[in-house]
Amino acid sequence: MATTDHDVPAEESPSSPVAVAGAGESAAEADEAAHLARGTTSPELLANSLGEYFRLWLRRARSGESGALPVIVGLIVLGAYFQIREPAFLSATNIANLMAQAGWIITIAMAQVFVLLLGEIDLSVAFNAAIGGTITIWMVSVHHPFPTWLAIIVGLAVSGAIASIEGLLIVWLKIPSFIVTLAGLLGLNGVLIWLFDEAGQVGNGGVISSHNNFINDLAGGNLSPVAGWVILIVALLLGGCYLIWRDQRRRTNNLAAPPLGVTLLKLGLMAVVGAVLVAVLNVNRGSAFTPLEGVPWVVLIVLVLLGGSTLLLTRTRFGRYLYAIGGSAEAARRAGINLSRIRVLAFLLAGLFAGVTGILYTSLLGSMSNDFEGGQYVLYSVAGAVIGGVSLFGGRGRMLGAVLGGFVVAVIYNGVDLLGLGAAGQYIWTALVLLAAVTLDALARRGARST
Repeated sequence: MATTDHDVPAEESPSSPVAVAGAGESAAEADEAAHLARGTTSPELLANSLGEYFRLWLRRARSGESGALPVIVGLIVLGAYFQIREPAFLSATNIANLMAQAGWIITIAMAQVFVLLLGEIDLSVAFNAAIGGTITIWMVSVHHPFPTWLAIIVGLAVSGAIASIEGLLIVWLKIPSFIVTLAGLLGLNGVLIWLFDEAGQVGNGGVISSHNNFINDLAGGNLSPVAGWVILIVALLLGGCYLIWRDQRRRTNNLAAPPLGVTLLKLGLMAVVGAVLVAVLNVNRGSAFTPLEGVPWVVLIVLVLLGGSTLLLTRTRFGRYLYAIGGSAEAARRAGINLSRIRVLAFLLAGLFAGVTGILYTSLLGSMSNDFEGGQYVLYSVAGAVIGGVSLFGGRGRMLGAVLGGFVVAVIYNGVDLLGLGAAGQYIWTALVLLAAVTLDALARRGARST
């Protein structure tokens, strides 16, 4: 079966571009050759019409390469079920709450993607997020507050540095990431408690409250109704121009590209979903005297992070090397790729996204406490990524999948909470969805081996 636009061949063969590079070809040449090899064998290159494209897509789906479709179908099924059980689920108020709640769950799943693509894991990502969030909120809560922009930068930098140190320990000492980050989970939990002990002058009973309007608005604030429509139009125009330019460029270089009808269909669906979402969120959720309307700021933050990380993973050499290492580390090494550097950079990016998660979590609750449930939240990061189609074995998955998977986790927790099923129902529902996602991943790998 042909690999997708985001996959790198997992096996090394004498004729593979990566193996050829090991015999003397430069890494850059191997990179371009691998790109060409993927393109000339991909089914999209053979599709000359919309109908033919869908027939080829169905053939790939039967082999396990179903893309984001299972996640989207799952979201539709979950949404329909919760709406039937509780009509308030799709109300404007609950959708706005869901968007705000989903922000930090999505970003922590995005953080995990960078290391999962390598076939690694970061068990400390949640407590790392808490450290970054705590430092940020402490800096704006002292008697003489630091500038907000400086507090955010320092919080992100600390989380990035922590993850980088873990990455260095993994590559220098050749210790499995599971062990290093497990130690990080335990150690950072202790560091978090220590930070609250040291921040006693601004904390209250193990809690630091945020009174910074900018930080609080990241998850609790809303765009104006007009701004929501403007951003949607701009996003569709930029996304449409990029997709059409990308497809045309790939056809010019004899690489895989879907028919124009498929691209236009995707843009049309995105336009419909976006318009409905903006229209619903622009409904006044408050009163005539204190209106509450507009798209939450966190939606824009997630979209910016998604766009930037997607370009990084799909349009840069770093991203292609990340997939190559996850597909076959030995083949990537023979191609001249610096495995240690890429791994440390991946952990650094995971740490930066963890820092964003901590700040969004603080913004949502308006505080940070020393009883942060990092052991539970790290499971959200893995669940969100895997539900979104990111392989636990490395080399396969997209950032968009992690966003959708994280949103699935948020939908489950929001819907189960509305139904009053409590923590037991939340855990059981998430476990079932996660098990289904892992099963699909296993079937995809089995299908790839048999074709």
